Amino acid sequence: MLADTVSSAPRSGPAPAGDFKEMIRQFTPNWFGATMGTGVLALALNQFPIEIPVLHVIGRLLWMMNIVLFILFSCMYAARWIFFFDGAKRIFQHPVVSMFFGTIPMGLATIINGFIAFGIPLWGEPALQIAHVLWWLDVAMAVACGLLIPFLMFTQQDHSLEKMTAVWLLPIVAAEVAAASGALLVTHLGPEEGYGVHIISYALWAFSVPLAMSILVILLMRLILYKLPNRDMAASGWLALGPIGTGSLGLLLLGGNAPAIFGSHGLASVGDAGLGIGIIGGVILWGYGLWWLMLAVLKTVRYAREGMPFNIGWWAFTFPLGVYSLATLTLGRMTGFGLFTVLGGIFVVCLAAFWCVVMTRTLHGAWRGYLFFAPCLVSGIAPIETGAKKI
Repeated sequence: MLADTVSSAPRSGPAPAGDFKEMIRQFTPNWFGATMGTGVLALALNQFPIEIPVLHVIGRLLWMMNIVLFILFSCMYAARWIFFFDGAKRIFQHPVVSMFFGTIPMGLATIINGFIAFGIPLWGEPALQIAHVLWWLDVAMAVACGLLIPFLMFTQQDHSLEKMTAVWLLPIVAAEVAAASGALLVTHLGPEEGYGVHIISYALWAFSVPLAMSILVILLMRLILYKLPNRDMAASGWLALGPIGTGSLGLLLLGGNAPAIFGSHGLASVGDAGLGIGIIGGVILWGYGLWWLMLAVLKTVRYAREGMPFNIGWWAFTFPLGVYSLATLTLGRMTGFGLFTVLGGIFVVCLAAFWCVVMTRTLHGAWRGYLFFAPCLVSGIAPIETGAKKI
């Protein structure tokens, strides 16, 4: 069989250009980071504070492209499990690549949000039904990632404080991303369905954010004791912004829905409290995120001076900044404080610039094949070092 032939003589490096079979064998969930970044840019452009009609069109096209990417990546990863099962299952023992399972539900969440933002105006009720079904699938995957991947960390994988990076956040953050999507979905559902989704979304938020904050505390200690990670993990510094931005956005969206949702069930006082907690908590998390954002900028400047090798991990420059941008714009709308609106617009412009750079280099790397590299197939090789290109 083809799978047996290739598996018996594994390559020690990335896939050669044009070798589609080897690309399948070396396909990893890291690629779903591209769907996260593309999807969040589509949503951010749709909320740009200056009314520019073409941005809505661009956002819708990016969302449709994102659906194609997600389907393509899903098919490639499914093919790897079908034809290269022995190699594919080794991901569960890898301390870095296994963390990227969280990118799958997070990438799907951007598609769900796109169905709400773009699909409902285009197709009406069918788009809403698709979003609703996909949301439950997303919740199941997010909860599974948030529980099972940490369990593998506790039982099967080799970790140490010195080797820790913000990649540890990925499987845990998926649940709070699903919570923010649930908050968007609630406004289009009936009272009973919406009430259930709203309560579950709060629980998903709590399933993720406190754990993510605890990891950030440990990450800060790791940075103090062992300094910055190696250059191959340079972009991972931006991942710390993800749970903070999504946590702020989730509280704001859930809080904005709370008065109507709880009020319709005889809990008006709870709804008012939810709105207050959403705004105050959203601002507090936003301020905390500002520190990590500025730190990420400083670290990136430091890495750039040393020479940052390009790898698929560069998509970490996009999604965290994207959700932080959405949280900033939402704060501007809910508080009426103009500074949030201005900063949100600036962040979206930066996000678009990052996306253009990373997508261009990703397309080049995919065409040349060097981005298709599964570290879990080769022992003794740094997580992302092989298959990287210096800028």
